[in-house]
Amino acid sequence: MNIRKNKWDYIVFIILFSVVLSDAYADPFGKGSTRASVVVGSGYTLDENYVILGLGAGYFVLDGLELGLDGQAWLGGDPDIYKLKPQATYIVPIPSRIRPYAGAFYSRIFIDGYDDQDTAGGRGGVLFTSDGKWFMGVGAVYESYLDCDEVVYSSCDDIYPEITFSVSF
Repeated sequence: MNIRKNKWDYIVFIILFSVVLSDAYADPFGKGSTRASVVVGSGYTLDENYVILGLGAGYFVLDGLELGLDGQAWLGGDPDIYKLKPQATYIVPIPSRIRPYAGAFYSRIFIDGYDDQDTAGGRGGVLFTSDGKWFMGVGAVYESYLDCDEVVYSSCDDIYPEITFSVSF
């Protein structure tokens, strides 16, 4: 069984289902709107597999411009890892349920028993909205580890996909 293929089939189904069910254009990215998000996933680092759990919140200070703070806990491996990430994201204001976005972030990573690390990066992709209350996104993230020692780490830069699901209120 190809797990990756089944995962992508499920993601494509959710995207198409959300676009079909939405009857009218709605804008959850207007000034004064807020975002809440949940992260559930898996990751691999330091030769360990992790379960990733997280929460996030954001506030739209202008139409399409969100300032947010997300937190993650990487659990189940050794050591435990915690990540705190302030960010800014701009969603292009076009009259469509499919919207491009771009953003920048800084993160502080707390690793039990090791020195804390800092990263900075950017992200971009598309958001799919439905009924004005929830939206999901598919995109890519570039993250660079600051003050990284390539003797210790195999790479100081990461590029990875992101799939998000958020509620706006």
